[in-house]
Formats: sequence, C-alpha cells, structure tokens
Amino acid sequence: MRIFVYNYREFDEAEYFQKFSKEYGVELGITTELPTLENAHLAAGYEYISIITSKIDARLMERFHEIGVKMISTRTVGFDHVDLDAARKFGIQVSNVSYSPECVADYTVMLMLMSVRKMKRIMQREEINDFSLPGIQGRELPNFTVGVLGTGRIGRSVIRDLSGFGCRILAYDKYENESVKAHAQYADLETIFRECDLITLHMPLEEENFHLLDEDAFRKMKDGVVIVNTARGGLIDTKALISALESGKVGAAGLDVIEDEFGMYYYDLKSDVLSKRDLYILRGFPNVIVTPHMAFYTDQAVSDMVKHSIESCMLRAEGKEDPWAVL
Repeated sequence: MRIFVYNYREFDEAEYFQKFSKEYGVELGITTELPTLENAHLAAGYEYISIITSKIDARLMERFHEIGVKMISTRTVGFDHVDLDAARKFGIQVSNVSYSPECVADYTVMLMLMSVRKMKRIMQREEINDFSLPGIQGRELPNFTVGVLGTGRIGRSVIRDLSGFGCRILAYDKYENESVKAHAQYADLETIFRECDLITLHMPLEEENFHLLDEDAFRKMKDGVVIVNTARGGLIDTKALISALESGKVGAAGLDVIEDEFGMYYYDLKSDVLSKRDLYILRGFPNVIVTPHMAFYTDQAVSDMVKHSIESCMLRAEGKEDPWAVL
C-alpha cells in the first residue's frame, strides 16, 4: 500500500518511517511541509495520508476528498485539529495513535515539582548569580491533595507515580476505572475544585469540556492552587487563568499546551513577531512555566507514533478492526 506523509521530520521520525515502511512493505510519499490547500496535490494518488498536529479544516478536507484521499491518520493522541464533521461529510476516515503513557506522565510530575518548588525563578536567579532565598521557598508534594482530571492511560500513570509521593489523590472521569481506586478516590468536579491544592489535566479536548477550567471553576478553587496541563490548551480558558494568576487564586502553573497553538510549535520562529498575546503574558509570570507541547517527546513515543500511524492505515486498507479509529 501507499501512504503520503506530511510533516515528515528528518531529525527524529525518518529512521522509524524507514524501518516500519520496510518492515510492512509500505511505499511512502513524503514532504516536510504541513498540509495546506497549496500542497494538497502532493497526496494525489495516495488514499492514505499521515499528519502531525496540523489543522485540517473543511476546505482542506474537501480538497483531499477531491483527489481521492480515503483516510487521514494523525500521529498524535489528540485529534481536535481535524474537522470531524467535514470528514464525515466527505466520507474520509480518521484515526489517531497511542504511545507509551510514561512520557507524558514523567513530564507531568516534573512540571508539578518544578511548580511547587518555584524552579523557574530559582533557575533565572542562578543565571545572574543571585543566590538569595526570599521568594523561592517551596512546598512539599506529600502535603498536597492532588486532583487528576481524566483517568485514561496517562492519567492512571500519573496517579500511580503520585502515589509514591504520599499525596492524597482525588480523580475525576466520566468512566471510572477500578485500578485507579487502589491509589485515588473518585470525586465530582466541585469536590476537586474545593479540596485540591494541585489540579492536573489529562483529558481529550471535546466540545463538552472546552474551557473546563473557566472563571467560575477558578473561583471555586483554593487560593494558591497549582494548575498543570499536559493535555490540550482548550481545556483552560486562558484569559480566566491569567486573571486568576494576577489575583493569586492560582499560585503557579505548569503548561505544556496553550490555546491556539497550531502552526506555531515545532518551528523556529525566534525572529518572528507572534500574534499570541496571551502566550507572552503567561511567559512573563515568575510562577508560570510554559513549554512547547513537549511532554510526549521521547524516543519510544516517536517510534510508537510512526508505527501506529502506518499500522492504522494498513488495518483500514485490509478491512480489519482499527484500534486507533476515531471516525
């Protein structure tokens, strides 16, 4: 079979695409460019395409349909960058991938520790030989009640890791998982907002949870609550978060994702003026860590992403059940 790959990255994905395409007998077409209306024609003759976190809107979906694309596989767990309504309209199948949850779980715990120990300010001071103590006294994680929103594979791994710190852990999910109950207690959102010192997000972004953490939610939280998000930026109302940081309601934040990040991350834009005012504001706070959607980024995860994208396309082509099917 043949798969056309957009966003092909020579520096990390190439070895895995070469390995798995050879292993599975797949012919690849490649471009390092993200998919656009201007380069959609590159996929002509390919029924299956693989993308990364690139916006596929209705117009682009229609163009792919016109040139015969039957399926789009995104090499990501999240798929909110793909217009599913348009995919349904044009009969294009959509899938995502899975990868080891440990990469994001590790990163999440790192952001928690960096946030509660005020590591951003410590590192900034160290660079200018300021070794003073005022303003950098941290807190200890075992004294925290932590709320984990979302108990899928990543959320469960975070809960398992946190159990080693001796935290009290509350969890929220529409669908409870029995294994979670060994280390955490399920609770409703109101309880988590009221009782937790730290809240970490591990949900896919859907219409029903867009801006889950909004002005009203922050108002219900403890003063000085720590917010960590390694899931999707749209789960948090950014302007409400900024206000909560300014008022002290939120004491610190560790953010690997932000709203409206598409087309920005993974590119060298150091000489560009970005129309991302909220990003500049967030980065200016001494108690906010912002990283560029890096939590997933390990060797194992990249290998899994490439492998599962190829496998998903192959399973669909063979009419077999696809465990990564979104649509």
